Amino acid sequence: MSNRRFGVAALAAVVLGVLAASAQAFVGMHTNQLTFSGAVALPGVVLPSGSYSFEAMQESSNLVRVWNRNHTRVFYTGFTRQVDRPRNLDPKRTVILGEATRGEAPPITVWYPIGEARGHEFIYAR
Repeated sequence: MSNRRFGVAALAAVVLGVLAASAQAFVGMHTNQLTFSGAVALPGVVLPSGSYSFEAMQESSNLVRVWNRNHTRVFYTGFTRQVDRPRNLDPKRTVILGEATRGEAPPITVWYPIGEARGHEFIYAR
């Protein structure tokens, strides 16, 4: 009987360890649901109008992932540069769009997670 109890206890410890590690991977993640009325661009991809989930993988990380609203398709994963939110920028503003030539989607140059003083500047090839 003691071997069986030991096996159950060991299994419970493994399950708790996996759950703790999974929860820890999401600590500090910043996620915002953003909706665009027209197409916008990120490095290497154009997002048609619609809703998207922007995620900074950790608070101090420069890695950003953009999903569709249901988290079933990844549109973008890439490194960014952290930038400070300008003091005169409306705190409700979450993205800064760059210039685009006529007929092209404007690029998202910076995403500021809601309520955060620092944002993520996307890196475009020149």
